[in-house]
Amino acid sequence: MFFLLQLILMVLVFISHEQNAIAAYVPPYTSIVAPVTKHTDSAKPLYSVQIMTSYINMQYMHANFLIDIDAPFIWHDCILQWNIYPGSCPTNTLCTYPVSCEEYQCTEVRTTYSYKNPSCPPVTNSSTLPGWGYCTCPVNVVNPITGSCGQAMLNYDAFTVNTSNGKNVLTDSYGAYPNAACAPSSSFESFPSNVTGVMAFSSSPYALPAYLYQPLKRSLALCFPSTSSTPGVLFFGSGPYYLLPQSNVDLKSLLSYTPLLKHPDSFGYFIRVNSIVIRRRSIDIPSNITTKLSSIAPYAVLRTDIYNRVVWIFSIYTIGFPRVSPVAPFGLCFWTFTQFVLRFPDIDLILPDGKKWTISAANSMKQITKDVTCLAFIDGGMSTEHAIVIGTLQFEDNFLEFDLENLTFGFSSSLLLRQTTCANFNFTLTNGA
Repeated sequence: MFFLLQLILMVLVFISHEQNAIAAYVPPYTSIVAPVTKHTDSAKPLYSVQIMTSYINMQYMHANFLIDIDAPFIWHDCILQWNIYPGSCPTNTLCTYPVSCEEYQCTEVRTTYSYKNPSCPPVTNSSTLPGWGYCTCPVNVVNPITGSCGQAMLNYDAFTVNTSNGKNVLTDSYGAYPNAACAPSSSFESFPSNVTGVMAFSSSPYALPAYLYQPLKRSLALCFPSTSSTPGVLFFGSGPYYLLPQSNVDLKSLLSYTPLLKHPDSFGYFIRVNSIVIRRRSIDIPSNITTKLSSIAPYAVLRTDIYNRVVWIFSIYTIGFPRVSPVAPFGLCFWTFTQFVLRFPDIDLILPDGKKWTISAANSMKQITKDVTCLAFIDGGMSTEHAIVIGTLQFEDNFLEFDLENLTFGFSSSLLLRQTTCANFNFTLTNGA
């Protein structure tokens, strides 16, 4: 009996030591990291993130996913297959496993966390797969480029991403195992070249952030590049975040924060803008209006009454600048082939608590040709769904943080004023030692 008690005590001590060791372990990484590519070969500029999808022939396959901070769940080009034996999945093909129509994930994704589009037809349970024996789970998906509705099959998926200490990419990797949907290759014909999926980064419990657990902090940081030649960067975690050449300046120290707001019909991200200021003139925004942040809309979109006032005031402060006929979809354009440097005024978004997000000329003016530049704010009409939408041109070379734990949005304003850009993250692989 005494020996048994000793044995039990030894086991308890061992378990305690193991638990303490696990609790004391601090991983070398503070976030996951992935390159962000700007695509200009589609109808509008779009941005993708590169994710590792499967491990085949001793190496990871990579895929590019459109970054969508509004999408309720992930969907991409893959083959749904059950009872996959070694060699049964075609070479260089991603095969995944189906969710049954009887599982709770199927019901939730079809109802509460679905795409909200009235053009989508009702879904019905699909026939079984060979060797599966249960019905699969078709779900509706909406193409963020065309707005058209399609259908995909919900499945159990697996993704792998690199980790980072904020300065480099580490050799450690991080696995995430979300429910995603498999769509046919034809669903991505309107997408940029080599982009074969939609990566949801919204607040939905079926978006990728919901599957990224400890030790990662639930915080998404985006830094969109302004050119397609060099990638920007996406982080998820606590930071710090560094860009060259200022390798000792944590970008978090440059951020101002404002509350993230909920919208009843969206899983996306919204903020409150109290007024829009151009030089000394202010446009007050009604208190019942929230501003949508979009990773799909290429330019800022304003309700007609707000748009007209912005254009009028901007015209006052550019009265001496040579004008040209507007180039659709823009309403105010300038001739910029001149010996004089045209200094376009900043546009300040005044947020609660007096915070100010400055939209400089790099983020407010769109170069159409070498001779023509247009104000990149678009008239959305009086019946537009959201009175103010901040688009991706306003994201470029700005460091943005969506803190999903504290429900705050951090913004840097243009990094060009800090002598760096979003293309300056060091993607060199290191062991983190």
